[in-house]
Amino acid sequence: MLQIGFWESLLSAGFGGAVAAMPSYALAAALVCGILVLSYSADRMVEGSVHTARRTGLPRVLIGTTVIAIGTSLPEAFISVTAAWMGNPDLALGNGVGSVICNTGLIFGLTGLIWVLPANRFVLNRAGWVQLGSALLLVLLCVGFWVAEPLRPVIPRWVGLLFMVLLAGYMYLTYIWGRQSSLMGMEPDMGPPMGLVRSLLLMILGLAGVLAASRAIIPIASETAFRIGVPDDVVAATIVALGTSLPELVTSFSAVRKGYPSIMLGAIVGSDVINILFVVGAAALAAPLEISPNFFYFHFPAMLIILITFRTFIIVNSLGSFKRWQGGVILGWYGLYILGQYVFNLL
Repeated sequence: MLQIGFWESLLSAGFGGAVAAMPSYALAAALVCGILVLSYSADRMVEGSVHTARRTGLPRVLIGTTVIAIGTSLPEAFISVTAAWMGNPDLALGNGVGSVICNTGLIFGLTGLIWVLPANRFVLNRAGWVQLGSALLLVLLCVGFWVAEPLRPVIPRWVGLLFMVLLAGYMYLTYIWGRQSSLMGMEPDMGPPMGLVRSLLLMILGLAGVLAASRAIIPIASETAFRIGVPDDVVAATIVALGTSLPELVTSFSAVRKGYPSIMLGAIVGSDVINILFVVGAAALAAPLEISPNFFYFHFPAMLIILITFRTFIIVNSLGSFKRWQGGVILGWYGLYILGQYVFNLL
């Protein structure tokens, strides 16, 4: 069950009880509207961020793994930090882990099933190992805390600080890799950038929309789950994680349609790293995160299976592109994960 104090605090902070008074059909409509506003705002913010980065001379390969990844991960960060601060660790940790699963399982799986995607080894053999390594680090630390305190394992604040330090190191390495790829002539031709003032304004307004929509989604999703009796971690890893991952989904489809699939792959890999190091790290800094048993039995194994499958496909693709059936396999893992959520909670 949801902690009533958590969602009541959120309601009083944002909507003052209006959400609790809504009929179910209005709640569903409000959730859909919030997700749409979130997706549109994030898309505008990403567009502004990309052109700002180009105007200021950042290497273009950094756009996917840093600028877009950070921009589209802001909803997860805002939701997880708010949830942790208000005493809902399942929502905070579940949103970060669920977003990693959604990014790779749903977004890569779906785009890989529809289009033939290049396996850019320069990016994926570097940031891709950080993606898997950060996930393994999170799981190993949590298992250690579980062994040390099996009745109440907790991610302490020092882990949040560690993840922030590792994030800074990752950003520095990504900059170095970006400089190398630029010197190697691996930058895509993206056309002329918009003016700096316009791009900055678009980025700022988009960010404001992202934060406002993210703040609205939590109480709506929490109230919906409270009414139907869904556990916190299931809500976080499905409804909220999918909703906050919509910017990545929209951005990915847009990048592939415009002929920049490597940017999409960089955004997915970068978002996964940021969801672990920044989203979970920032949430742990806000408040120690208690780890629900469901993470050890279900969420962590699902995340590792999807990421290891993705890593395996990178290694075996000697021709430099993913096969459509590989996207189908990863999408299938995600479908089993979603189905297993509800089967697992019925047992």
